[in-house]
Amino acid sequence: MEVDDQKERAFLEDTAAAWDPQSPLKRGEPFPVPEKRPPAGTRVIKLPEAELLPDREVNFLELVELRASVRSYMQTPFTLQELAYLLWCTQGVKMPIGKGGSMRNVPSAGARHAFETYLFIQKVEGLVPGFYRYLAFEHLLLPLAEQIPWEESREAFLHAFRTRQAVEESAVTFVWVAQIERLLYVFGKRGYRYAFLDAGHVCENLYLAAESLKAGCCAMGAFEDAEVNRVLHLDGVREFSIYAATAGKVG
Repeated sequence: MEVDDQKERAFLEDTAAAWDPQSPLKRGEPFPVPEKRPPAGTRVIKLPEAELLPDREVNFLELVELRASVRSYMQTPFTLQELAYLLWCTQGVKMPIGKGGSMRNVPSAGARHAFETYLFIQKVEGLVPGFYRYLAFEHLLLPLAEQIPWEESREAFLHAFRTRQAVEESAVTFVWVAQIERLLYVFGKRGYRYAFLDAGHVCENLYLAAESLKAGCCAMGAFEDAEVNRVLHLDGVREFSIYAATAGKVG
């Protein structure tokens, strides 16, 4: 495969500065909203409160050593509580800190937390199969049935993934979508680098949280960006799919 050295070098040079003196923050512009808000009056689903999730005693060394990519899953569904646990561990908001920042259960450059979590849900007790979005600040699920009809969109979503079987068998497939202006606001173009770094932090938490449930997880980087963006109604520039992972019960 030929590499376009000029383009790669240009990207590295363009994003090399740790701080951009011309960033929107430095120019005194208003900070971007920390969460993509649903339309007023939209139906939401209340998740079990994080404080009520059961404590799980784990051997941390064993948890890390047993962590592995699992691509085949049982038909057994997750409970709503288990889904809430996975969402809380990967993007749960511990506290807002103002100016668009928040402290969460994963690290993020400048506490900007640029991701929205979209969910392709097939097997969760009490939930109709479909596309959903996690509202992290309220710990709620937003059904997207009106925007993303299941019957029309499921096949296109599956087709976008190179490892289709894992997505097809999963109880839930997570898709992390970057709202890139949250990072560009503080760091300028350097924010693009941080978005990819932050995605790794989130996905590793999903691996560990799934392992603590005796469930399986597999990171998904090999997908057609444009197709996933199209299915999720993302413009591919200001908001775009950056990483995904399947999860499900294992024997």
